[in-house]
Amino acid sequence: MAKTALITGVTGQDGYYLSRLLLSQGYRVVGLVPPQRRGNLTKLGDLAEQVEICLVNLTDGAALLEIVEQLKPQEIYNLAAPSFVPDSWNDPLGTLDLVTGTATRLLTAMRQAGLSTRFYQASSSEMFGQVNQSPQDEETPFRPMNPYAAAKLHAHWTMVHHRQRYGMFACSGILYNHESPLRPPNFVVRKVSLAVAAIKLGLKDCLNMGSLEAKRDWGYAGDSVEAMWRMLQAETPEDYVIGTGQLRSVRELVSTAFECVELDWTQYVVVDPQFLRPDEHFHLVANPTKAKQNLNWEPQVCFETLIEKMVTKDLERLQKGEITPMGEQMSNFP
Repeated sequence: MAKTALITGVTGQDGYYLSRLLLSQGYRVVGLVPPQRRGNLTKLGDLAEQVEICLVNLTDGAALLEIVEQLKPQEIYNLAAPSFVPDSWNDPLGTLDLVTGTATRLLTAMRQAGLSTRFYQASSSEMFGQVNQSPQDEETPFRPMNPYAAAKLHAHWTMVHHRQRYGMFACSGILYNHESPLRPPNFVVRKVSLAVAAIKLGLKDCLNMGSLEAKRDWGYAGDSVEAMWRMLQAETPEDYVIGTGQLRSVRELVSTAFECVELDWTQYVVVDPQFLRPDEHFHLVANPTKAKQNLNWEPQVCFETLIEKMVTKDLERLQKGEITPMGEQMSNFP
């Protein structure tokens, strides 16, 4: 009998790749989507006919309990969160309720339903904040620096407490930046891939960037969701740092992207002070040793291949008229 998996945040980047993975493994995949986000279902693209959708308000604990009791899922993946970290400053309480509230209500529903469901909480490297050591592993202290990170940390500890107090199979992946052609253009890697494609096609003249020296641990979303799935197949529930373990600078990012279209990046990139961020002096980079040892997981898509995937996809979208050079959708996603 096929396993059933519930996913919150199913219409996001990770939700898409996770759904694709689970469907390939023979799962019944059910996405929990707030009614006001019904329009986002187009983001499931080619998976829309295969993923079942339950329209439910994630703030409604009774409704979530009813769904959990009815479907009796073997696995729940809680990916619900604001997609863009800086936006959390505009609505810190809403961010807290979406991230921590949803996790708490789902864990409570599992316990009240008396199920042995396995639970995954999407944690974030943002929880480490202004670190004083690199790379970071599962023992690195948390020092969140924004409302998104604080909410993620609250949800993380809520999950840990349920695991410790009630013996639940609950775990979290502390994920570093993970990208794909499905990233919105307000994320720097997609901003670059889209601009490079537009410049190559003569639709744009330049690319305005902030600090070229800023560094990140950038991986592929498809690799990250496989780590999530592997965590719930393990014998014991534990938390894992998931990233590539490699720091790449924005300079390397733009250089690699322009190489994909055989252009010299120095002719097109303009450093614009309005894009400089005040927190670029610390380095968030993963030490994924535990995941490699316990889960036999490691990234399969290298940095250069990831960037090439994104630039190639944006060239295709622009040529087909599916998006504008600013990233606005002209047709269905993805």
